[in-house]
Amino acid sequence: MPDALLAPLDASVLPPGVRSRFVTGVNGLRMHVLEAGFETPGRPLVLLLHGFPELAYSWRHQLPALAAAGHHAIAPDLRGYGRTTGWSSDYDAPITAYRWFALVRDALALVLALGRRRVHAVVGHDFGSPLAAWCALLRPDVFARVVLMSAPFGGPPGLPFDTDGKPPPGPAPDVHAALAALPRPRQHYQWYYSGRGVADQMAQPPQGLHAFLRAYYHHKSADWRGNQPQPLPGWTAEALAMLPTYYVMDRGVDMPATVAPHMPTPAQVADCHWLPEATLAVYAAEYARSGFQGGLNWYRSSTDPEGQAELQLMAGRCIDVPALFIAGASDWGIHQRPGALAAMQAGACRQLQGCHLLPGAGHWVQQEQPEAVNRLLLGFLQSA
Repeated sequence: MPDALLAPLDASVLPPGVRSRFVTGVNGLRMHVLEAGFETPGRPLVLLLHGFPELAYSWRHQLPALAAAGHHAIAPDLRGYGRTTGWSSDYDAPITAYRWFALVRDALALVLALGRRRVHAVVGHDFGSPLAAWCALLRPDVFARVVLMSAPFGGPPGLPFDTDGKPPPGPAPDVHAALAALPRPRQHYQWYYSGRGVADQMAQPPQGLHAFLRAYYHHKSADWRGNQPQPLPGWTAEALAMLPTYYVMDRGVDMPATVAPHMPTPAQVADCHWLPEATLAVYAAEYARSGFQGGLNWYRSSTDPEGQAELQLMAGRCIDVPALFIAGASDWGIHQRPGALAAMQAGACRQLQGCHLLPGAGHWVQQEQPEAVNRLLLGFLQSA
């Protein structure tokens, strides 16, 4: 859809005091943002970065709370998502714009386009969590604090040498071949998401887009009783196979079919106060228009060896600004990368001021338990 034909999000779906608008000249993007607390100039800026398949709208509970506490809170539809334009949905378009350094440039360009030079805190959930981490690691002079949600940051990837400066004895085992060779063949969701044609599978699922998203969100939430996370012993096929099928899928089964058996009952849908039907309809309408390829490009970049090699430039660097971690106690995402949570606590975030796992929340923590998240978030932002 041409930029000029995209209007702001209808105010009827937004909380009071939250507005939708566009910011132009953001690293080649016309970026759609939701914001609150904008009326008074000079308020401390809080930048909220969403994950997949989410939107700026996923911060609808945090925006008013941050504004009420004296902040200017802003949540963009990130590159590839929602009403932000200036990116290509062609699978064969270059994905270099989705590498972490480039995405940090997007965040920095948004801050500068707002006429600001400093962010009181950058807050990220899911894929927005590593983006927030890279913002804080690369530009601590701009991003003064960081809050990570659901995805722990274990630090930049190391160089391919051991502690003695010698190369490893041989190539690492191919975990994907090992997953495919299991008695119950499996595939890792991030590599599935990186494949050609997946965007169409998700945009045109047999059950319909609304029902697909309902099952997907339910399956990863605390409402699905199968979410009883535990640490994995390592990055091996046998260990990864412990993860639910939304992370390690049955090989040859697409995501709509993976989540379909976990569609909640009508009674469960009616009882889902954190994601009522009208709220889910906003997500469905946005993805029906934009499609999924932009969001999936984040996975394509993260599974690209060249993109990972670029990050080795920062090997050994830690996040030095004050940090906070929040996740749902029922979120397998905290363990999907074995060792990341422990590495974050051991020093990847040198000023980690708390690591909170909230009961009654799965992966969508800021939506499932907004009051608890807001309380922790505001306490951290107001601390010395």
